[in-house]
Amino acid sequence: MIILQVIGIIIGILALYLLIVTFAPGFMVPEQPLEKAKQVIKKIGAKPPQSRKDVTFQVKGISISAWLYLPEDLSSPVPCIIMGHGFGGTKDMILESYALRYQDAGFAVLAFDYRHFGESEGEPRQLILIPYQLEDYTAAIEYARGLKEIDPARIALWGTSASGGYGMVIAAEDKNIACVCAQCPGLDPRASREMFLKKLGIGHILRLFVHGQRDMMRFRLGLSPHKIPIVGKPGSMAFFPILDAYEGYSKLAPENFVNQICARVILRSHGFKPVEHLRNVQCPILIQICDDDSLAPISAEAAKELEKYAEVKHYPIGHFDIYIGDNFEKSIGDQLEFFKKHL
Repeated sequence: MIILQVIGIIIGILALYLLIVTFAPGFMVPEQPLEKAKQVIKKIGAKPPQSRKDVTFQVKGISISAWLYLPEDLSSPVPCIIMGHGFGGTKDMILESYALRYQDAGFAVLAFDYRHFGESEGEPRQLILIPYQLEDYTAAIEYARGLKEIDPARIALWGTSASGGYGMVIAAEDKNIACVCAQCPGLDPRASREMFLKKLGIGHILRLFVHGQRDMMRFRLGLSPHKIPIVGKPGSMAFFPILDAYEGYSKLAPENFVNQICARVILRSHGFKPVEHLRNVQCPILIQICDDDSLAPISAEAAKELEKYAEVKHYPIGHFDIYIGDNFEKSIGDQLEFFKKHL
């Protein structure tokens, strides 16, 4: 009898906790605008190049928005590089800087927005689900293969940061992928856990977990999503309350960037291990590691293991340094050399 009473009390406490987490207004998180986005837009320029085409393709009835870049010489079908962005990123967030260089080198490029983000459809907005993003990536490949200008046997996959492992997962199943490029990819969960625990502390991680529960419960009850900022200043409530991340997104994000995600990603992103697929990938892989990475660190031991399966290049820089200036030039130079060799 006492055991049943204890169980009843525990169930009651859990039910009360979930009610509070789901409905209490005190869990609302204020938006955190990015301070430098407008300056970067002026620097990059907002006018689209004439060589860029707006295209769409479908995934389960949802329209995916993409940009297609075709080189001048289309006398025969050309290779194509499929580009998917990282955590919360959209195609207008630095991807064009890469695409135009690939295009000048004679490659076609297809850069797309995942569903729920940017100009693609999908509700709720700002929802990150890795299985969905892998489906979108696969649909982009099929769309490119169906274009008369593209050689379907010469498709390369490009990912950066959180999407850096997507190409490995897809190429492990699709044996017709020609090569894969993973730039500053998140491939070492252990190193990431240790770094975030050290930087953020267990208290912040537990708070993130509560926000994830709130969003998940609201989803199951058919209520509006609960969102938190992607990046924020240190001490704030955000997925990455890290100064380097906040400043990095601020420098790279377009003016209309939405600095929010549905908090349930905290509960849904565990267990994704692209490195487990490496041994099944038969095409060449280029992995570019930022040795001072603040978001996707890779230990020396893990990097050594990656060399068994891929060409690994190291850069003595931070996570966001690879996107700009001389570091961008070095990175994209290595990528172009890799693509010219394998496409």
